[in-house]
Amino acid sequence: MLIRIDKFLADAKVGSRSEVKGYIKKGRIRINAEVAKKAEEKIDTEKDVVYFDDTKVCGKGFVYYMLNKPKGVVSATNDNLNQTVIDLIPEKYQEELFPVGRLDKDTEGLLIVTNDGVLAHNLLSPKKHVSKTYYALIKGFVTEEDVAMFQEGLDIGEKKPTMPADLHILKSQEISEIEVTICEGKFHQVKRMFQAVSKEVIYLKRISMGKLELDKRLQPGEYRYLTEEEIGLLKSK
Repeated sequence: MLIRIDKFLADAKVGSRSEVKGYIKKGRIRINAEVAKKAEEKIDTEKDVVYFDDTKVCGKGFVYYMLNKPKGVVSATNDNLNQTVIDLIPEKYQEELFPVGRLDKDTEGLLIVTNDGVLAHNLLSPKKHVSKTYYALIKGFVTEEDVAMFQEGLDIGEKKPTMPADLHILKSQEISEIEVTICEGKFHQVKRMFQAVSKEVIYLKRISMGKLELDKRLQPGEYRYLTEEEIGLLKSK
């Protein structure tokens, strides 16, 4: 089917028609290998592939899963050595699915699996500061001093300290229980933040992303479709 590029992108929730025209003027939209020049350009939805900032845009057939990622499974579409999160979903539903971001191999919890590239782009963009909350077991007594240091930002060996993070102590003991909310996605970030205060993460589970919370009924390795309300929570700013 032939359709105007601005209508296609608006229907795919990339932005309003006027916003899409702005993206086109800035050269942020590609049709196959070519940068789109005009809003009225037409595409063939059966043949052409459209990209927004190098992210593939699916015009229809979006699928959204909530997965409770288990330990030992990698957040990837394929892996020659390890089981992936996509392997947990029946093969007939796997086409074009990918995880939104990643959890470490030994980390459990909330992972979104979808074919909606624009949603993934918005959730992962550093400029969006989408919050992520984790439950963790920590080797060592977690203190109010740690809470203050997390709030100030920590040096984890990168050019800039981490952004402020909210650390909530559930139990402070030899093995402490905490919840921590961050709004970045640096490599091994939570583990490195606790290393910076001389403590060790021994168990980590993501329990929310943005306004979406992990369904407590999902056992590790289980998944379900997101409801319309939950999809709206992910897309809300």
